[in-house]
Amino acid sequence: MKIIVDFGGGLDVCFENKKELTLEFEEQQIKMTDVIIRLKTLCNPKKLDFFYTQQLRPGILVLINDADWELEDKEEAQLQHNDRVSFISTLHGG
Repeated sequence: MKIIVDFGGGLDVCFENKKELTLEFEEQQIKMTDVIIRLKTLCNPKKLDFFYTQQLRPGILVLINDADWELEDKEEAQLQHNDRVSFISTLHGG
């Protein structure tokens, strides 16, 4: 199963400045939790603290196919082949 992940608001620096990643999973039943766990292994913690312990940091908007993941059951949301997951930081320096 293929999941497309994109990053906005500067989160791409955590992933070697890649604005989009394609994640491949052997399993056919994928939840958002699986995507987050995979991203945690790929994230460079020296660049940006994307995660807060086992969860995403507050201030990160998550969209599944352009819909707020809170409407889709957040971490428990079931994903389908070729779904797009977007992570957008709402935190900005100043």
